[in-house]
Amino acid sequence: MQQSLNPWITSPGIETPAEETLDAYLPPAAVISAPLKGMVEPDAADRLASRTMAGSAALWIIGAHGGAGESRIADLLGGRATGHCWPVLNDESKPRALLVCRADMRGLTAARSALTQWVSGAAPKVELLGLAVLADAPGKTPKALRDFTAIVGGGAPRLWTLPWVEAWRHGDTTVSPAREYQRFITDLAALATDTTQTTH
Repeated sequence: MQQSLNPWITSPGIETPAEETLDAYLPPAAVISAPLKGMVEPDAADRLASRTMAGSAALWIIGAHGGAGESRIADLLGGRATGHCWPVLNDESKPRALLVCRADMRGLTAARSALTQWVSGAAPKVELLGLAVLADAPGKTPKALRDFTAIVGGGAPRLWTLPWVEAWRHGDTTVSPAREYQRFITDLAALATDTTQTTH
């Protein structure tokens, strides 16, 4: 798994001693946390819809396309899937959300459109924590798709790339996910409950 901040919009951090990193891992704070002025919104056909959601959740999971892994990630993180829509809450609060997609061209293109919609201000107000890209097949992701993942992920506050889990393909949810998923779960648990996150 790779979790990173957008290198184009973050300031260089201060080096952390190795022993300090081993003792406690804290996800880095995102620099981009709100839409940016001047961004052009995507065509209407390429936008995710919005949906008013009843109830509440610490984290809302938005699938950029069908088959993105939205429900699987919602179950894994204890969040709520939105049904491929931007969540709009009845109390008008700003929901914390995670965008997910598959690591194929269709999934990454859909994620790019969703991120463009968010960063242009054309999406409802959400506190987007980042983008999780789930492997679409066993084995190593082709270089062209890895490169495109890095480009698309540059439009998100954070990027996680997650490996294939063969057991899930067969419906076995009792298998402990790989260490990449354990780190991902830790990251999102911290981010979803962080009271210092910016709320606009």
